[in-house]
Amino acid sequence: MSRHQQRIDAATVRDRLRNVTDPELDRSIVELEYVDEIRIDGGSVEVEFTLPTAWCSPAFAWMMAVDARDALETHPAVSEATIRLRDHMHEAEINEGVNDRRAFEEVFDDADGDIEEVRRTLDDKARLARQYRAIDALLEGGLKPEQIVRLTREDVDVESDPGASRDENADRAVVRIDDALSVCIEAEPIRRYLEKAASMGVVSAAGDRLFATPEGEPIPVTEFETVHKRGRLAGTNMSGQGHVCENLGEARIGGPGPSMTDV
Repeated sequence: MSRHQQRIDAATVRDRLRNVTDPELDRSIVELEYVDEIRIDGGSVEVEFTLPTAWCSPAFAWMMAVDARDALETHPAVSEATIRLRDHMHEAEINEGVNDRRAFEEVFDDADGDIEEVRRTLDDKARLARQYRAIDALLEGGLKPEQIVRLTREDVDVESDPGASRDENADRAVVRIDDALSVCIEAEPIRRYLEKAASMGVVSAAGDRLFATPEGEPIPVTEFETVHKRGRLAGTNMSGQGHVCENLGEARIGGPGPSMTDV
């Protein structure tokens, strides 16, 4: 079936958007209920979203809009995706710039710094927070710091059941300590960490160390507690920001849930 013969529906659009995160909070824009409306007309998809405040960082809003557009346009049934930010002090500039495929620095010529540098900084913070939760799962599973810092990508097998639903899929991971010993732990923290670490190139090959310092280097066992503490602080900061955003969003938006329309 060709690209134009395939069809996409609102549920598939939302599923794609689940992989788009608020870069400051490292949480899905679907989970955060930012998505207001989805309109589909053949291969054209239009998505409208609202952030918790009208003054949310234009750089963060831009990243979410670009990521949403790109996530949708990689689907074979989508010929064009239009993303519209609503009720934001910079909505006109962001909507025009993103949908015209312009660069952030071209639209915001007084921007302080490169947006990709901002993205990398936020990705580093998210990776550390996810690493903290993954390591906590390993510690709860009985592993010791000296064992954890030696783990490589090939030591971890995140199992999946192709017949399971999204919520049921892969609830455990197998971690090989050595040739004779393996442990099973909760899979979700490991899975989320691997997704972020792989996307950043921190863990790409089978022999790569599973966890890294903030600088992307292997963790010396003597620095394990320090690195783990930094991960906890990153996660606490994101969690705190998330609660603030949720409260602001609930107070600002409220009302009925998002609308989804197939034209």
